Amino acid sequence: MALLLPLSGERAALGLSMQRAAALAESGGGTLLPLDTAGTATGASAAAQAALKRGAAMILGPLTSWEASAAAGVVAGRVPVLAFTNNMAAAASGAFVFGLTPAQTTTAVLRYARSRGVRSVTVVGDGSAWSNGAAESAVKAQGAIGLDVRVVTVTAGAPLPAVGEAPDAVLVPGSGEAVLAAARSLKETGVQLLGTVQALDYRPSALEALDGAWIAAPDPKAFGGFASDYEGRNGGDPGTLAALAYDAARIVEVLRAANTLSRDGLLAADSFPCVTGAVRFRTDGSCARDLAILVASRDGYGSVAVSRGA
Repeated sequence: MALLLPLSGERAALGLSMQRAAALAESGGGTLLPLDTAGTATGASAAAQAALKRGAAMILGPLTSWEASAAAGVVAGRVPVLAFTNNMAAAASGAFVFGLTPAQTTTAVLRYARSRGVRSVTVVGDGSAWSNGAAESAVKAQGAIGLDVRVVTVTAGAPLPAVGEAPDAVLVPGSGEAVLAAARSLKETGVQLLGTVQALDYRPSALEALDGAWIAAPDPKAFGGFASDYEGRNGGDPGTLAALAYDAARIVEVLRAANTLSRDGLLAADSFPCVTGAVRFRTDGSCARDLAILVASRDGYGSVAVSRGA
C-alpha cells in the first residue's frame, strides 16, 4: 500500500507521526510505501503517480482536501484512495473521505439527545469550517431525528445569545474557551450541553466546567490502547490524525488477509473495527462511523452509549 503524507514542509512532523502510526498496524512488515506530498496538490499528484508505478493496490492519504482531490484525479478510480480529510468535497474526485466529519459527530450526539427526551436544540456556532459543517448537519438531520433545531453564530469569546424560550439543549460544536464559556453559563439552568469531539479537554478546570455534558467522540478506551502502543514504540502522544492513519492501515491488513484489497472489498464489508470508531464505506465516497457518547465529569469522560453511524 502507498501512504501519501506531508513528509516535508510545514506539516512534516504531523506526517511523520502518521507514518509511524500506520507502521504499528503492519503485520507482515515491508509493505508500507511512504510517499511525500509536501502538503501541496502538485506534490500529491506526483506521489499518486509514483504509487501507481510501484503497483500500489490502495492509497492511504493524502491529508488535505486539495491534496486528496489532486491524487484521486491522477488515480482515476484505478485503485481506492482513502483520504484523511474530513471535507466531503474530496469525494467528488473519487476519494473516500475517511476523516472524522462534523456530520458524523453532530448526528451522533443529536440522536443520543433525542433518545434522552431532548426535543429542541440551539446550535451555537463560531463561524469556523467545523462549526458551520456541524450546524448544517444539525439542520439537515432535524426532521429524521425529530428535533427542532435553531442555529445562531457568535464571535469567539462572546456570551451565549438570548434565544427566547430556553431550548432543551445547546450544542456548541467548537472547542476551547467557547465551549467552556457555554458550559459555565448553562450551569443550573436545566439546559443540557452537547458537544462534538472538538470539545474534549482533559484539564481539571475544563472537566469541572464540562461536568454533565454529552459529547460524541471515538471511544477513549480504544484510543487509549492505540496511544499506549504508539508511545511505547515512538514516544509522545498521537493525535486523531495519527489514529486515522493507523485505522486505514489496519483496514488494508484486513482486506489483504481476505484477498479483497479493492474498492469492491471496501464496500462489501459490513464494518471495519477502528480506533476512531467502526466504519462502513458508501459508494458516494463517505463512510458511516460508530461513535461513543461520552458524559463529562470531574474524573474524565465515561462512555454511556454507542451511536451507530447510519
